[in-house]
Amino acid sequence: MGPRVQLPPEIQLAQRLAGNEQVTRDRAVRKLRKYIVARTQRAEGGFTHDELLKVWKGLFYCMWMQDKPLLQEELGRTISQLVHAFQTTEAQHLFLQTFWQTMNREWPGIDRLRLDKFYMLMRMVLHEALKALQMRGWDERQTEQLLELLTTEILHPDSEAPNGVKSHFIEIFLEELTKVGAHELTADQNLRLIGPFCTIAAQTQDSLVLHNIAQGIFETIVEQAPLAIEELMNELEEEELSEEEEELSEEEAQEQDMLSREPPKGSVRRAQPPLDEQVGDDDDSSSTVLQFDYKAVADRLFEMASRQDTPPQNRKRLYKVIRKLQALAEGLFPDADIPEEAYQNPRGGRRVRMKKRLSGSQLQDKTGRRAKEALRSDSSPGSMRRRRRRRAGGDPPVPQERPGGHGRRGAPRRQRQPRAGAKAKVAGCQELKAKRKRTPEGQK
Repeated sequence: MGPRVQLPPEIQLAQRLAGNEQVTRDRAVRKLRKYIVARTQRAEGGFTHDELLKVWKGLFYCMWMQDKPLLQEELGRTISQLVHAFQTTEAQHLFLQTFWQTMNREWPGIDRLRLDKFYMLMRMVLHEALKALQMRGWDERQTEQLLELLTTEILHPDSEAPNGVKSHFIEIFLEELTKVGAHELTADQNLRLIGPFCTIAAQTQDSLVLHNIAQGIFETIVEQAPLAIEELMNELEEEELSEEEEELSEEEAQEQDMLSREPPKGSVRRAQPPLDEQVGDDDDSSSTVLQFDYKAVADRLFEMASRQDTPPQNRKRLYKVIRKLQALAEGLFPDADIPEEAYQNPRGGRRVRMKKRLSGSQLQDKTGRRAKEALRSDSSPGSMRRRRRRRAGGDPPVPQERPGGHGRRGAPRRQRQPRAGAKAKVAGCQELKAKRKRTPEGQK
């Protein structure tokens, strides 16, 4: 028997990550993190593209096998934080690239019961990728590299990303960017970060991608404009208050120090807000939104939409967004009376109008059919006689219900009494018929 072939460590880890026992999978995840840190610390110890694809396949099925929502969330956080174990930016980007390639490849095989946890995994990986960018001070070069990677693997028309991956990525991008960098990103940096969406919205031939970008990126910016301006005004007020506090003289500061050593009851926490107020401040900070220069965003979109190679439907859709952004730049906010259903279903008005048109055409068809049936019914002899009477003069009598009749309509008519000769004639005919019937019997 020949010697046993030693498998590469990536394959061994992948096999353990996809094991049936949760203890085996958890231990494999911890070993993988240590292995990544030890290997990337060396100058020539980086991972190749194929090796990371094998690692991600094991991580994918590790998430596949995990049950219970809380454990799934914990595992997703652990997997997404593996990006920080890589020591170089290139290795981190390769790790992220192989993740999105793995999701694109395995997405058609995910059943609806496991869909939510992979949605959560994509959200967490994107969050940690933006967090890694934040740790490097939002460097322009690294930002461009990350955006190019995401555009190539997800948004570009030539990418292999399914519609589910594209739609979810577009939906969560601004949300995760807000969580990570809303307090420190400037309007110019935010415009740079949404640049790929402007380009794809002007070039794509996919109406679903165009709708998702317009609704998930640009319409979200328009809807959050009042909150962003309110937050900006609050920041300006805080800066003014801080400047006023700095202008206090040293004597007043010393007096306040003396008073603060033995404060009267109820005035202890003036310099520092109470705990419940601090919690309220944290809640306000969690609801912050991204700041945008609406005129700059409108100009960027107009530049992309006004090109000759932009499809007409894309240009029409983007011009609507541009008008809203230009109105915001002039200080005009969107109408607050518009119901939420109009934003949730932007095609609702069109569908209603189409339905009305269809119902009108169907009604016209029905009336035409009824008219034809009426003409056919009027071709009977009785209807011909009625039309002759109308031509002769006088309208026909209005039909009335007879008082003693059972459901019979019309004016009460006088019954005609047959003449005596007519009665005798009828009786003679009946006798003749009776004789004819008897004659064959007599012959027999």
